[in-house]
Amino acid sequence: MPDGSLSLPARLCLLAWHPARPGAADTARLHRLVRAGALVELARRGLLTDDEGIATPADQDSRTGDAVLDGLLDLVRESVPRPWRAWVRAYARVTFDAVREQLVADGYLRAERRRVLGVFPSVDHVPARPAAVRALREETRNVLDGPVPAGRVPERDALVAALAGSAELRGLGPGEDRARRRGRVEELTERGAAAAPGLGKVLREVRAAVGDGAAGTVAPAGRG
Repeated sequence: MPDGSLSLPARLCLLAWHPARPGAADTARLHRLVRAGALVELARRGLLTDDEGIATPADQDSRTGDAVLDGLLDLVRESVPRPWRAWVRAYARVTFDAVREQLVADGYLRAERRRVLGVFPSVDHVPARPAAVRALREETRNVLDGPVPAGRVPERDALVAALAGSAELRGLGPGEDRARRRGRVEELTERGAAAAPGLGKVLREVRAAVGDGAAGTVAPAGRG
């Protein structure tokens, strides 16, 4: 998948940007999706583990070298214990904002300042590398709807597609067969779970939290 060096939350954040609608508003569901990606990334690396449904730091000292992931890891360490689903929601915009600024610093997004009605300051975030965003979106759509068996999809690509499919990102389309898309997401969840022991349970918990109480699809992001 393009830009494979990006973390899961960064890739999910980029997937939410639609070239035709760069100014669409962020949504709480999008914030949950990016947070879910960060939790899964930490679990995949063995830095967060499952303890009877509670997201639990493996130790008090390990770091990833990624400011966004380390920030979330510190937050979990310093907070009261919470289940995975609760962590998908708790302060989710903090992680989303941090990922978005990281993408700006890395040159994937560009912050464009403007004034609403000529008075009120506002910032639109638009793709600085639209070709990379389009390639990421097309590859994710192919993973979700293409003919390649789930067992042959790279584990990290399966994780991205399973989370993005659960959130029903508008840019990925509904799929020609919604029942097939749902089944495919389950297959990709199984495939992605092979990346680390116990990851399957974490994936299902965060996927459920991403979709809880949501009707429709996640709108593209842009304005903040």
